[in-house]
Amino acid sequence: MLSLEEAIERSLAATPKLGGETISLANAEGRFAASDAKAKVSLPAFDNSAMDGYAVRSCDLKSATADSPVGLMCVGVIPAGTFPAGSLESETCMKIYTGSPIPDGTDAVIMQEDCRSTPGDGSTILCNERVKPWENIRLQGEDIREGDAVISNGSRITAGTIGLLTASGHDRIEVGRRPRVGLLATGSELTEPPGCLKPGEIYESNRAMLASLAARVNAEPTPYPIVPDSLDNTVAALERAFAENDVVVTSGGVSVGDHDHVKPAIERLGGSVDFWKIAVKPGKPFVLGQVGSKPLFGLPGNPVSALVTYLLIVRPALLNMQGAREWRLTKRPGCLVDELVNRGDRRHFMRVTIDDRGLVLSAGGQRSHMLSSLAKANGLVDLPPKSRWSKGERVEVIPIDQ
Repeated sequence: MLSLEEAIERSLAATPKLGGETISLANAEGRFAASDAKAKVSLPAFDNSAMDGYAVRSCDLKSATADSPVGLMCVGVIPAGTFPAGSLESETCMKIYTGSPIPDGTDAVIMQEDCRSTPGDGSTILCNERVKPWENIRLQGEDIREGDAVISNGSRITAGTIGLLTASGHDRIEVGRRPRVGLLATGSELTEPPGCLKPGEIYESNRAMLASLAARVNAEPTPYPIVPDSLDNTVAALERAFAENDVVVTSGGVSVGDHDHVKPAIERLGGSVDFWKIAVKPGKPFVLGQVGSKPLFGLPGNPVSALVTYLLIVRPALLNMQGAREWRLTKRPGCLVDELVNRGDRRHFMRVTIDDRGLVLSAGGQRSHMLSSLAKANGLVDLPPKSRWSKGERVEVIPIDQ
C-alpha cells in the first residue's frame, strides 16, 4: 500500500497541465492565472486628492490656527475627471474633490472641514489648520506602478484581483483551461432515482456527489450512464469517456472481486495501472491508471470512501491540471468536545462537525457506507494509526466543501 503522500505525488505527476485560454474578467473569478499579468497603467494614474477640500501650498499655511486662520484666494475648481491648467501661485488655492488631479505647484490638500469661506463672493478661503507637505494627496504609482505584476502565474483570481486588473487596464486574462471530467459508476446493483428499486438494487449517488465537488474547483463534470458489471461494458464506457474528456473518474469496480473490471478494462484499452491501494481509511482500494496521456482515478464504490479519496487525491490533481499554484486542502483549528479513537493500522479520516466557535464533534457512525453521517459532517479529522485524541485536544479540521 502507498502512503497518502506518495499517492498524491504520483497523481500530480500523472495529470498534465491543460494550457490556457483567454476569457473576460467578468467570468474569471475562481479561475487560475495561466501567465503573469502586468499593470498597463500606474495606480493611482496621477497625483490626486484623497478628500474634498482645497489644493494648497503647505508653506502658505505654516501659521494657520483656529484663532488666527490664514486666508487664501480661491482661483478655481477642479472637478473629478478634469485636469487643471496652469500652476498654483503663492497664497492661492483651488477647490478640489476626492479623486481630482492635483494642480502643479500644490503639495497638500486641506480638508473642507478645516476651512470656511468669507462672506460676500466667497473668493477668500480661511484655513484653520496647518498641513504637512503631501498631506491628503495620493501619489502617482504609490499602489502599483506601470509594469508591476498584478497577478502571477498560478494564482487564484478573486473579486479583489478582478478589481485590480480592471483598474490597471485589463478586461481579459489568460487562465488555465477547465478540465473536462467524465464520471462513471459501475455496478449491476445500481439504478437511477427516482425509479422503483428491484430486490437487491440501490440508487446510485456517487456521480451527483462527485459532480458537485468537481464543479467547486472549476472542472466540467459529465456523468455517464451506469455501467453494468462486465468487462466489455466497462471497456466500452471507458473508451467513450476517455475520448470526450481530459480525465476519467470512476466509482466502484476497483477492488479484487470477480465483478471488479476497472483495472482489466484499462489494460484492455492499452493503458496501465500505477497503483491500487492506499493506506487510508476510508478508501483503501483506489486506482490511478492512465490511457494514453489521460489519467483515470478509480474511487471505491462506498460513498464515504469516494468522497474522502476525491478530496485527498482527485481534487489536487484537478487543480494541478489548471496550473493552480496551491492545491492543498485548507484546514481549520478546532477543539474536541469528545474523544476520537483510531484502533486501526491506517490513517483514518473521521467525519466531524465543527461549529463557528471551533468546537469539534464526531458526525456519528464512521463506517464507509453511512451516508447520514456524511450529510451531517462538514469536516474531516486525520487520525494517525492506533491513536486516541482526548476531549479538549486541539485538532485541525479539513472542511469538506472546498
